[in-house]
Amino acid sequence: MPLYHLDESATDGLHTPIVVAAFDGWVDAGSAATATVSRLAEEGPVVATFDGDAIFDFRARRPTLEIVDGRPDTLTWPSLTLRRSSTDGADLLLLTGAEPDFRWHELAADIIALMRRLEVSTWLSVGSIPAAVPHTRPVPILGTESTSGLLRGDVAAGPTGTLRVPAAFLSVLDHAVARAGIPAVGYFAQVPHYVSGAYPAASLALLAAVERHAGVTLSAGALTGEAVALRSRLDRAAAADADTRAHVERLEAMVDEARQPAGDELIGEIERFLRDRSPGEGPGRPN
Repeated sequence: MPLYHLDESATDGLHTPIVVAAFDGWVDAGSAATATVSRLAEEGPVVATFDGDAIFDFRARRPTLEIVDGRPDTLTWPSLTLRRSSTDGADLLLLTGAEPDFRWHELAADIIALMRRLEVSTWLSVGSIPAAVPHTRPVPILGTESTSGLLRGDVAAGPTGTLRVPAAFLSVLDHAVARAGIPAVGYFAQVPHYVSGAYPAASLALLAAVERHAGVTLSAGALTGEAVALRSRLDRAAAADADTRAHVERLEAMVDEARQPAGDELIGEIERFLRDRSPGEGPGRPN
């Protein structure tokens, strides 16, 4: 039996859809990637659900219990879903949720079979990684592509050279999709390594990347106001502390010199990001 359940009625009229995928935890610094895809998936009909009992470790990803006036009320379980959104005549399928813990090979094979069944035209991975970039400059985007020329806008594939990092389930799917012959690209926002918590500016940058690639216009919702508010708080924090201000200025100088991050620099930030996360932690929270 496959690890998913498909709602056939939700696929009516679906035409060569584009999949946009993001999972929490690894490759989701500042929760930027999952916030982007969740924004796109809001109120969209569910096309497919996945077997949580088979793919999640509930001791590492415990369900959330809501207690109301001393009475256990509701349980919210980790989940992985595929939702549908149609805009500007384009069909998007949004695959998002908690990164699976188990059965990666089997789940990847099932997802590929599902993508073929739905006649998916393109696979878009979106992610966010901690990097030595300042909050005072536009969010840089690194790209990956299964074949040269697939990336759009001013996003370039990179970094140059060989980069070896711990793979996420998203990376496993990227690889499997490309081997299945489906064009696959990835857009990865760089989040300032000194930011703690959500970073909506990166979500906006990823949303713009999806817009360019899919040729659609998407609503940012509350993300714009959240990004402005956080920028103001970070500016105040930098102005109040000389060491922080000096660090931001050094990062600004690097960006203004158009120096791209080297592979070992990214590895260092990524290793620190993973080391600082506690076991079983959900969305990434770089310090």
